[in-house]
Amino acid sequence: MSLSALNCQFQAVPGPLPMQRATVTREQWQAAPAAVDLVGGRLVSLWGSDRRGIDGGFAVSVAYAMAEGLVWLSLPLAETLAPVQPSYPDIARVFPAAGRMQRACRDLMGLVAEEVKDQRPWLRHGAWPEDYFPLRRENTGAESFAATPESYPFVMVEGDGVHEIAVGPVHAGIIEPGHFRFSVVGERVLRLEQHLGYKHKGIEKLFERTAPLEGHRLAGRVSGDTTVAFGWAYCMALESMAGCEISWRARWLRALLLERERVANHLGDLGALGNDAALGFGLAQFSRLKEDWLRLNRELFGHRFMMDRIVPGGVAIDLDVARGERIRSQCDAIEAEVRTLKDIYEEHGGLQDRFLTTGRVSPRLAGQLGLCGMAGRASAQASDLRMDFTWEPYAALQAVMTSHRNGDVAARVTVRFEEIFESLRLIREIIARLPQGRSLVPLDALPANGIGAGWVEGWRGDVLVTLELEAGSIRRCHCHDPSWQNWPLLEHAVMDNIVPDFPLINKSFNLSYSGQDL
Repeated sequence: MSLSALNCQFQAVPGPLPMQRATVTREQWQAAPAAVDLVGGRLVSLWGSDRRGIDGGFAVSVAYAMAEGLVWLSLPLAETLAPVQPSYPDIARVFPAAGRMQRACRDLMGLVAEEVKDQRPWLRHGAWPEDYFPLRRENTGAESFAATPESYPFVMVEGDGVHEIAVGPVHAGIIEPGHFRFSVVGERVLRLEQHLGYKHKGIEKLFERTAPLEGHRLAGRVSGDTTVAFGWAYCMALESMAGCEISWRARWLRALLLERERVANHLGDLGALGNDAALGFGLAQFSRLKEDWLRLNRELFGHRFMMDRIVPGGVAIDLDVARGERIRSQCDAIEAEVRTLKDIYEEHGGLQDRFLTTGRVSPRLAGQLGLCGMAGRASAQASDLRMDFTWEPYAALQAVMTSHRNGDVAARVTVRFEEIFESLRLIREIIARLPQGRSLVPLDALPANGIGAGWVEGWRGDVLVTLELEAGSIRRCHCHDPSWQNWPLLEHAVMDNIVPDFPLINKSFNLSYSGQDL
């Protein structure tokens, strides 16, 4: 069985990557997960929309990654009388990562997945009443409620010698909040359960009050360490509905910024991983390299993290020969130092003792639960949008994917090192072969009503932005961070490890709290 057997009327979503969408029946919605899974596809995201007054009611949407590209299916749902809420068939039975997405969809939109056992709220945290749904059209987002904190019913593990360790949501540092409940015997972890959602910012509601041509700025603030990827994905969605073809020079400059974002994050995490394994030298050296990298970003692009540098119609920066030479020289210097540090990491017995076999996610489990992105590639999930499809400039640059099978901290460290070297090569190639032309074309003529999508391989994994315009305003903008898929895998990675290894395993993934708490 394949998607063609669903008899959907697909419409192409214009853009540099192959994307198509269709409105489906309830039967087609139910059949799609098994069809996608059968041909090796994977879940990207699930979200709800309030289309009352336009298309007759609500809709639940799902995006799947297929060999043919992105497939976006929407199921219309009729409005029901309270307290009964619109419902749709559960897809978590085939794609477990959908479970938390469905719980968030219920919290925000009041759309209920049918016959699911886990009905606990995911994002609400008692911040608003159970019968209030922030993303419905009648709600402005300005409503205020008395906080009514609720006790979250964690799953209890019972047995001789089992006790619980509660960590967070407030941590002894500047990291973002998240609650981790460990069930342990001695120091061995039997089970970990996460409770996130403490960073909920109301971003998806704020999009409704944001001008479409300014939405890239808000998208770039979904997760600050992924600002380039989210900004690019939003602009891709806007440009796709406007029929805007950005220049070749702008495409290559966007890729330059994306690869610099990837390198910065890998440098920082490699230092933190060394520090978590008691190698303070690694933290000092990689922190120095990352700081040099970010300072050059600030000098050449006006922002350390390159926020708001990707704009509708292209980029808000450009390069001359002298600036390009500075970037190339920095790449050469950074690569030499990182190669030396890689040798030190690999030859350090104490470090390798902590890395090897720790926090392992087998390729089979990774495939079953949908591990994606950098962490997925360390567990033999060979998917990377830069190489999966023919799109520029990555096709011209002949970008190479790195993939390993061990799925432990050591494998995730190796993937980071190899991705740094490949990104440095790509950056040098972009500088050497940067096409001529304008870096920005005006994007003024937007359709009053339209639908678009953007799909970009960020440093953690693929970032998705779907955009719906109504009467010239944003009706719905959904931003998806790959951390949604990977947080549940962290729970499995920690099992049968010791409690002191949790910070090391956690950092080897370095997932976003903020990116999945919109």
